[in-house]
Amino acid sequence: MFNKIKDKFKRKSALKFLKTELQKPIAPLSREPKISAVACLVDLDKFDNATLFYEFIEAFNLRPNAVKVIGYKSDYDKNSPYATPVFSDRDLGWRGEIDNSYVQEFLSREYDLLVNYYNEDNLLLEIMTVRTKARIRVGFNELDSKYNDLIFVTPLTGFKIFKNELKKYLKILNEID
Repeated sequence: MFNKIKDKFKRKSALKFLKTELQKPIAPLSREPKISAVACLVDLDKFDNATLFYEFIEAFNLRPNAVKVIGYKSDYDKNSPYATPVFSDRDLGWRGEIDNSYVQEFLSREYDLLVNYYNEDNLLLEIMTVRTKARIRVGFNELDSKYNDLIFVTPLTGFKIFKNELKKYLKILNEID
């Protein structure tokens, strides 16, 4: 019973954090134009093939280690091996903190492009979106437009369409060659 009350207050604290962060202006990053580092936040409950995001390396002519992928699962076994680093609702801490070593490592870097590959409101994914330091953020039209700079109207299952459209728009913006 105590844990349920504690979890409820953690969620309330995280919602308050998210609301205040969305009201702040986004701090500009001093990264060079052109895409050289890509971060991908993936809802693994809805899209389970996170290895497809490594196709960005070839599509955008990036270095082999330029793409970082982290996935969200509503519930997962910490002892089971996953191909993609994972975080879940159990990792939610106070004031919007996410207590997970993969998350801490992911958030410690700066990126040129953040791909928000989820299309439903999810508190932890939205917190990760707000906390990730990236110049350009892309995602889907089902989410609030505050989270993304570039919004696509494609199905979540249509990764190939998403990748091709993203490549097209990044070329238009002179972010890739």
